Amino acid sequence: MKDFEQALEGYLGVANLRKIRQVKVGIAGAGGLGSNCLLYLVRSGFCRFKICDFDRVEASNLNRQFYFCHQIGQPKVLALKDNVLQINPHIEVEAVQERVTTGNVDRIFADCDVVVEAFDGVVNKKLLVETYYASGKLLVAASGVAGWGNSDLIKVTKIHDRFYLVGDQVSEVSETMPPMAPRVNIVAAKQADLILSYVLNGCGRF
Repeated sequence: MKDFEQALEGYLGVANLRKIRQVKVGIAGAGGLGSNCLLYLVRSGFCRFKICDFDRVEASNLNRQFYFCHQIGQPKVLALKDNVLQINPHIEVEAVQERVTTGNVDRIFADCDVVVEAFDGVVNKKLLVETYYASGKLLVAASGVAGWGNSDLIKVTKIHDRFYLVGDQVSEVSETMPPMAPRVNIVAAKQADLILSYVLNGCGRF
């Protein structure tokens, strides 16, 4: 058995690791939320992913996103794939360099068991939620991640059995409330922890 997976088996046990490895996770957006949520999921033993984003790495991303200065200018999905493969080179990561639209949103995540909404814009958030709200997939979205302090206000809200919302639902990004690493990472970590606990606690069938 590969070293990383053997170490995870020591923490989780064979049966739990098997559950985790069966699940395919779609990450919609490879920015602060998506890149860090993927990082935490890979470290938790998940190994089947599809990440979708049209953007490229910029210097302004480095304060909170899982990228490095030498990757500036690279497509985010390809840079992110390279980064998580440094943690576990045996995972499957499908990198889709596309902008999510009404014309492709059904297709992109059709084969995923879990969909993580990690977009910046309200329009794309709304599109993804409306598409997968009643799809039978586990949908984990975010709202309210900006600024600093008051991190205890970041909560997980259950909308229904397969739809959860993470954040304080108030702190949107603005000139006075920039996106900063601590709060962004708290939300991303809560998204990943929610997925992990959902799978291990047998809340849904995959």
